Amino acid sequence: MNSRVIRYKQLDQLRESFIEEALLLCKAGETFSVGKINVVTEQINELARLGVIPTRKKVTKEMVIDFVNRSK
Repeated sequence: MNSRVIRYKQLDQLRESFIEEALLLCKAGETFSVGKINVVTEQINELARLGVIPTRKKVTKEMVIDFVNRSK
């Protein structure tokens, strides 16, 4: 179980960095993708199916755009 928690923390940190990258690109008016975010999200959710680890929602482009617009 401990290895799952460690792997979760690694994946969650990677997911957050991909989200930050998408937010920065969106704020700059550049093209961005949520593909990498959701690949990691699916890996996190696979771990969650084994128990103990929380699931994460998949991210849409609209979610990123809405967050950027609310941050202005």
